[in-house]
Parts: sequence; C-alpha cells; structure tokens
Amino acid sequence: MIKDNQIFFNRMHIVLDGLVVMGSFLLAWVIKFLTPLADTTPGVTALPAETYFRVLYFIVPAYLILYSIYNLYTSKRATRIRTEIWNIIKANTVGIVGVMVIFFLLSTSIDGIVDFSRTFIFLFYFINMTLTILYRWMIRKVLYTIRRRGNNLKHILLIGYSRAAEAYLDRIYSNAQWGYVVHGILDDHVPKDTEYKGVRVLGTLDNLSHILPENKLDEIAITLPLCDYNKLESIVDQCEKSGVHTKFIPDYNSLFPSRPYTEDLMGLPVINIRYVPLSNTWNAVLKRIVDVAGAIFCIVLFSPLMLFAAVGTKLTSRGPVIYKQTRIGMHSKPFTMYKFRTMRVQTQEEERQGWTTRNDERVTKFGSLLRRTSIDEMPQFFNVLMGSMSLVGPRPERPQFVEKFREEIPRYMVKHQVRPGITGWAQINGYRGDTSIRKRIEYDIFYIENWSLGLDFRILFLTVFKGFINRNAY
Repeated sequence: MIKDNQIFFNRMHIVLDGLVVMGSFLLAWVIKFLTPLADTTPGVTALPAETYFRVLYFIVPAYLILYSIYNLYTSKRATRIRTEIWNIIKANTVGIVGVMVIFFLLSTSIDGIVDFSRTFIFLFYFINMTLTILYRWMIRKVLYTIRRRGNNLKHILLIGYSRAAEAYLDRIYSNAQWGYVVHGILDDHVPKDTEYKGVRVLGTLDNLSHILPENKLDEIAITLPLCDYNKLESIVDQCEKSGVHTKFIPDYNSLFPSRPYTEDLMGLPVINIRYVPLSNTWNAVLKRIVDVAGAIFCIVLFSPLMLFAAVGTKLTSRGPVIYKQTRIGMHSKPFTMYKFRTMRVQTQEEERQGWTTRNDERVTKFGSLLRRTSIDEMPQFFNVLMGSMSLVGPRPERPQFVEKFREEIPRYMVKHQVRPGITGWAQINGYRGDTSIRKRIEYDIFYIENWSLGLDFRILFLTVFKGFINRNAY
C-alpha cells in the first residue's frame, strides 16, 4: 500500500536532511578554516573545531523540527517544486537566525577574544540551503520516473459526480507525475458506465460498503454535488471506519474564489468567501510605495514620448491634448482618468456609443498610432501619483458599463476591491480592448486573489513585451 511507502519516504527524508545539515556544516568549516579563506587577523583567536562540532548536537534536531514546521515532510505528489523550495528557504533563514543567536550566546560565555566566524555561518546557510534543494529536486525526479513506469501509484475512488469531480480529474490527468490511478466514481444520479476522461461511474453510493472492505484503495476523494451534502456525514463515517485516507473536495467553484481561506472561530472553522491580499495594510503600503516610485520613474523616463504625443495631438486635430473621462475605481468610487486624446472631439451621445472597435471612424490617424503603442495611456502615471490608480491592477470601466456588467457578469464587482491599474494580468494575456469581458474578469479576479509584489513585477516586465503593442489595441 502507498501509505506504507509514504512512511518510508518520510523517514528517509528525515535521515537525509540530517545528513545534509551535518555535511553542510562540515563543508562550511573546511572551506572556512582549511582553505585560503581562513581568518588570520592578528589578536583574534579562532575557536577550536570541537567547539563548533558540539553545536551540531543542537543544530541537526533544530533544523529537522523547522523542516517539519514548514511542511517539508508532507506528501510531495501535489506540491509544486517552487513551493517546496520556498519552504526550504524560509526554514533555513529562520534556522540561521537561531544559529547566530546561539553562537553569540556561546561566544559571550567564553573568556578571551574569541568569536564564531560570521563567514562560516553564512557559508553554512547557503551550502545547506543549496544542497537541500538539489537533493530534494533529485528525489522528485526519481519518483516521477518511477511513477511513469507504473510503480508507487496511489489508487483512489471518487464519491460523487460533480463539477468538483471533473475539475479534480482534469488536474490528475494533466499531472501524470503525481502517480494517481482513479478506479471509478460512485454516484446516485448519473447512469452507470457514464465516463469522464476514461473514468467510469461504477455504481451508486450504496456500493461503497462493498468496496471499502476489499482494502485495495489508498484514498477516497469525496466530490459530492451540492444536492447530496446531506449524505456527507454518513459517507465520511464509513470511510473513517475503513481506515482509508479520505479527502473532501467541495463543489463550490461557482461560489467561492480560487483561494478561499479559513479562520478558527473558537473551534468553529469559518470559510471566507474571498481572500484579497491587498486588504492587508502592510501589503497595501508596499504596493503604494512601489506605485509612487514607479510613477515618478516612468514620468521622467517617458517624458520625451509624452512631449511627442502632446505636440502630435495638438498639430493633427482640434481639441484639448489631454482627454478626461470618468471611470469607476476602488470601492466603486468615480474618478477622473487622463489619457492623450486619440479621437476627434465628440458630443456626449457619441462618447456613449461604446468601446472603440477596429477601424473606428472616431479615431484620428495620429491617435491610432498612440493607441497601438499605448502611449495614449501614459498620462495615467499622474493618476497613480494622485492615488486614484495603481501601476498594476484591473482596468477601470466607465460608469454605464459598470452598471451593465454588474448585473450580467457574476463577480464583476470584485475588481473594485483594489485600485484600478494602467496594466494588468488580463491585458498581458491579450484581453484588452474589444475582447471577452467575462474572460477579462476571470483574469482580474485571479490577480486580486493571488496578488504579490512578485506578480506585480512580473506583469510590469511582461507589459514591455506584450502590453505596449497589442493587436487588440485600436
């Protein structure tokens, strides 16, 4: 059974991690004291090797505990390698801070001018982190190869045919390296032998009592549709009695976001409908600092282009250089957004005509150039400075479109929980101009729920290659 293998792999990881920590410690000591890096500063006495090595009695178990705290001994099947690497970095960073504190305390308790080498401490930090990442990456590759050959597989059964079941199967079959083998689905509503990606409905939920005693399954995945949630408690009870590992995959994708989060309310788990990282004050302050610095930098950098756009707009058509338009921003509050004017001056009725479409007669020839290169958006750097916009975020819409889409498109108003942006996740993925508003909202919500400074920098970087010149910008 796979659960026996998992216990073995976990124990193997613990042993290997301990050996890597010891090996990294010894290698750092050799590099520091037996190579040209050795400290020969007059008046400074290096501690004897025995003093360093005694610390290993504390460091090795401390690091193993840290690795456990940072979930490095859980199953690797569905854990991304970048998540594991990030956890290794966090555990080692916390560990090295602890090592520095221990070494400082030991140094102050020893008479004479002696000290633990700071170079040694940082050598240990980088060597241990690097070796741990490398060997765990190699183990993943070995396990992936073994699973592709039909070994170390996890045999599972799905209880309930639902959208959650289909989404779960989609992910399983797009990640063969996980080594999951789905033997079938039990459901009371779908006819027997109904298939989805080769997985058949074997029978009704009553068949579960006959399948579990065979003890051939490693895992039960409960993927009941919402209409069957009244049966959930009895099914969990059956699965628990069998000793088979059970997981629950709720059928609420249409209701909840991609990253719902829970909180403990005095022992009562509460699922929050939406997680918005930018509702955190610290995250909001960091993003605002980047916005202000980035806006100032871009205004200085692109000032020649903006001067060119201003002069060109003035010389090629009548009307103001800057076009002001009311858009809906954060918390659904209206604000004035600035752009270089790219159309001939229009009446209010003409402005309400709708989005700009290909070969739109309202767009001037020079304005078409500004639109294709996104130069017309550059005055919005001043919107960013004033705080009504951000460098990165969902694009703001006009009030009449907001009123229309809030009734037609589910979760449309979620985009107004953050500042609108000059560029965004939807824009660099091609959803700009006269494109699907539903797909645009999907990308906007993904950005809102998964925001990080790293994602912002990635979007800004990709905007240079995908955002400035776009076939959907006209």
